[in-house]
Amino acid sequence: MRSRYSAYVRGLQDYLRATWAPETCPAVIEPDPPGLKWLGLQLKQHCVLDADHATVEFVARSKLGGRAHRLQELSRFERRAGRWLYVDGDLR
Repeated sequence: MRSRYSAYVRGLQDYLRATWAPETCPAVIEPDPPGLKWLGLQLKQHCVLDADHATVEFVARSKLGGRAHRLQELSRFERRAGRWLYVDGDLR
């Protein structure tokens, strides 16, 4: 989760695509709007469901045009061939 947040902050779309399950990865990963500033990531909860499935709840904070924004999501991850991939998530 932390590495994906860092990839968003740095605009590393290739890394985001490489860590996203192919069946749920969008055809186009939109870049952040100009002026968006990421302010931090807080991991709220990590739950291992079994050896190959886990969830992570997080809050990511950002600022755009002088307004603060908060993104809270419960993300689902799956391990495939030894690598954890983001599958999808539910906004909170």
